[in-house]
Formats: sequence, C-alpha cells, structure tokens
Amino acid sequence: MEKKERIHPAAYELKSDLEKGTITRREFIRYATLLGVSAAAASQMIGLIWPRKVFASHVNRGGTLKVSASVQKVTHPAQFSWVAPSNQLRQVAEYLTYTDGNNVTHPYLLKNWQASDDLKTWTLNLRKGIKFNNGDEFTADDVIFTLNQWLNKDVGSSLLGMVGSYLSPSGIEKTKKYQVKLHLKKAEIAVPEHMFHYPALILNHRTFEGDFIKRPHGTGPYALELYREGERCVLKRRNDYWQKGDDGQSLPYMDGMEFIDMGTEMSPQIAAIKAGEIHMIDMSDAGGTDVYQALKDDANVTILPATTGQTRLLRMRVDMKPWDDNRVRMALKLCQHREKILSLAYFGQGRRGQDCHVSPIHPEYCQKLIPMYDPQRAKQLLKDAGYPNGLDVKLAVGSGWSDVVRYAEVLKQDAAPAGLRINIQTMPNSQYWEKWTEVDLGITPWTHRPLGTMVLNLAYIADDKGKPVPWNETRWVDKEFSRLLEQANGTLNVDERRKLFCKLEEIQMSRGSIGIAWWRNVWMVTRRNVINVKSHPTLYTLFNKVWLKA
Repeated sequence: MEKKERIHPAAYELKSDLEKGTITRREFIRYATLLGVSAAAASQMIGLIWPRKVFASHVNRGGTLKVSASVQKVTHPAQFSWVAPSNQLRQVAEYLTYTDGNNVTHPYLLKNWQASDDLKTWTLNLRKGIKFNNGDEFTADDVIFTLNQWLNKDVGSSLLGMVGSYLSPSGIEKTKKYQVKLHLKKAEIAVPEHMFHYPALILNHRTFEGDFIKRPHGTGPYALELYREGERCVLKRRNDYWQKGDDGQSLPYMDGMEFIDMGTEMSPQIAAIKAGEIHMIDMSDAGGTDVYQALKDDANVTILPATTGQTRLLRMRVDMKPWDDNRVRMALKLCQHREKILSLAYFGQGRRGQDCHVSPIHPEYCQKLIPMYDPQRAKQLLKDAGYPNGLDVKLAVGSGWSDVVRYAEVLKQDAAPAGLRINIQTMPNSQYWEKWTEVDLGITPWTHRPLGTMVLNLAYIADDKGKPVPWNETRWVDKEFSRLLEQANGTLNVDERRKLFCKLEEIQMSRGSIGIAWWRNVWMVTRRNVINVKSHPTLYTLFNKVWLKA
C-alpha cells in the first residue's frame, strides 16, 4: 500500500489564506510545494486537477544542437557568477531541485523533502539508482560534500550568503545512504529554491578537487568532451542517464550539443540563426532587445517570452568615496528618467523599477510609487554633500550588453543638469566579469530569483562575522534591513512577509546602494525545428528532453 503523503500543517493555513483572498492560487501552490507538498497534492487541496503528463506521439532521436553562448573560464561550479556557464554544465551535472517557469519548485535529484512544523529541520530524501557519468553512485555523501563546499568561506560561493545565514556544517546530518537532514539555525521557507540557485550543481565527492573541467563527473544527460574557454563547449550523449523519454528509452534525445562562443556582438549571432548555422542563442548574457527586434518577425525562428525579476543594477560601493555619502547616492538615483531609460535602452519591453531589488513578480512585493526624475533636487543634494560645483564620476559597463550601454548613455545625458559628469568606461563583458564586485560605480546584470528574499540575502547582508557576503558588490550592510530580512526569511504568511517587505523596500529606496530603472522581459530564441524548449524567467536551459525536428 502506498504511504499517504504528509501535508505540512502550514499548508492548511495557506489554504485558509487562499479562501480569504489574501493569496492567489499560484502563490498557494508555490508555497505549499516549498513545504514539501507535491504539486499534484497541492492542486488537489484547492480543487484543481494537476495535468497528467502528455507523451509526444513521436520524437526524433539524434542530431547535435548548436548554441551561440559565452564560453567562460570555469573551475568550481559553486563560484559561478553568471548564468551562461551554468547553462552549459547543467547538462553535465544537476541540481537537487528544479524551479519551473511558474516559480513552482519540484524535486529533481531529490525524491522529496519534508520540513518540520517550525521550518528548522529539513529532511532530504534522495532518488536511488542515479549514477555519475564515471559510474559512481549518487548518495548522501555527495550532497553533504557539495553543501560543505557552499559553506566554505575559502570557496567564496554566493551560496554562502544565501544558505550560510541559516545553515552551518555542523547542522548537516547523514541519516541514511539516501537521506540527509538539515538542522537550521533559524526558520527558512526557501530552502528548496536555494538548491536550484545556478551555482548549486551537485558534485561527485570522490573525484572533485576544485576544477570541474578536469574531472567533469556529473549525473546529467550529457558528458563533457571539450571545454575551451572563449571558443567552444562540446557535449556527448550519455547512454545510461537516469531519466526516460516519451519513447520509453533513456534520455536525452539528441546525440550531442555544441556551445559556440561567437563573441559579444549580436549581429553575427543573429545572422547565424537566420541562416540556420546555429539552432539557438543563449540570451542569458545578451542585451536582449536587439535580438528580439531583429528576429520577432522571422518565420523560421521561435521566440519564447517570460516576465521576470531580471534587471540591470546601477550599483555604488558604499565603502568608497563619494558613494559612502547617501546624499550622493540619492542624487544619482534621482537622475534616472525611468520611462526614457526603458524606452531607449530596452524598447519598452519591461516595467519601471524603483531602486529596491524586489520585483512586482515576487509574491512579497510591496507596491511603491515610482521615483520621478528630479535633477534639481539631485543638484541640491550634491551641494549639501559638499559638491557645489558638481562631481566627476566613472561608470563601468560591459560593451556587449547593448541595453546596459544605452542605459549608461541616457543616464549620462540626464545627470548633467544635476552637475553629475559621468565618464562611461566601456570594456568587454569578460573584463567587467573579472571586476564586477570591485568597481566603485557600475551597471551589473542580475538575473531573476523566484523569491524576493533570495536576492536580498545574496547581495545586501553580511556574514556571521560582519563581512559583506561574496555577492554584496556594493558592501552595503544595514542593521535594520538585515533584522527585517531575517524575520522575512522565516515568515510563511504572505501578508506578513509583504508587510516586512514594505519596510525593506523603503529602507533600500531611501538609503540603499542601488538604482533600478526597469525590470526586463526576456526571451528564449530558437530555430523552429528545436522542439520542447521551455521558457524560463532566469533563462536557465535544460536540454534532456529537447529534440530536433527533421
């Protein structure tokens, strides 16, 4: 007899919130699944029928998918700072969970998980029978090893800021060969979503020694044949992958994949996909709208849209002058003519932002008024800060992100009346990647996160010793902000979380270190013969079920 699924008691509270109209059905399913309730059971709780899996009547096997993508220097997956390399290596290694395009989180290498009533103990149950591509079995030891890599300060992973706030190595317990328990320092609802953060690939504890390319042992559908920085990444199909296709045979459907680095200029990539020389453009490291404008009417191309929490972050280091003075930071933020920036930088394909790193797509989002362009107030703030004659500043941007460059150009023009004289310093994207946490003023691309708490924990707090976490590129740490964020991390009730976020957003808008002019729409772009590609707000790509139509 099949064991009845346990329903976390908080799921019934969520159901009550839904009945009161304080949360939506999507938000109910989103949070119930985080608590360990399966998506099917969560749907059943509120009278929805979870769709049965539909099998394709026919799939083609074989062929090699060619993708234009940035092939960057890679060593330790936990150190990933950009999505592009994860899109290549997530075909070789995999994650414990998977957050889909609707921001619902599902088990992946995990069979399921259970959370204690107080959200402080999480039991992770692993799938059995999964092997790495070198023949080693996937067990609890691999999970524990990988978690400890995330928490190792010497590794310097962004996961340290996200996971390290509630988990320490002493809180990781191996209970069985296929089970791990996490004993948290404090309540946390988003544990399963954190396990799909793009640097969270599961490593083989027997063979990993710091450089994945040297020993590329993962549980994914493809094996790595070649990785040449700045040139190409070549993958070959595994014959013993753990997932089955619609035809009953082992996935993947394709024989291989090839990621080709064509540089940061988009015109050669656009020409290549038009000519059929490549099947897809990895948009995770692209400007976006140039490709969209060029290909939206092409009958041979499919464009899959997604609304996201992606943005281009105007970021100021508060440990360096003049950005240590909030009046100067506020002056620069007031020079953003948001409607103009959105129109000229991104052809209106998004929505205006308001200088707090929480998007309208996040369930905790608290609606705020959009700040107006006000160069006169900015000029007065500069005068109050001791700059009566204005200020000369240098703004670092990656030249390959066309929307970032246009954003910088509009900002330069509109900041001049306030006395802010901006010298735009363009550089190759690769050079910006090398120094993105070090420049005093820059515009950094940030991808989507399904919960507002995730990005705030990644970028705007300190570790347990008071040092800014690895991705806190602005070095901004605010005690009140950190205290409220810690409360939000352990608060399940969406209304209560939103009240906390109203305060968090206000703090970041009034004394924070960032400007957000707009939130980006994004697109996945493929040839029409590429079947089963799913749009995702992060532009993460999974190709185990993708096939090529003849």
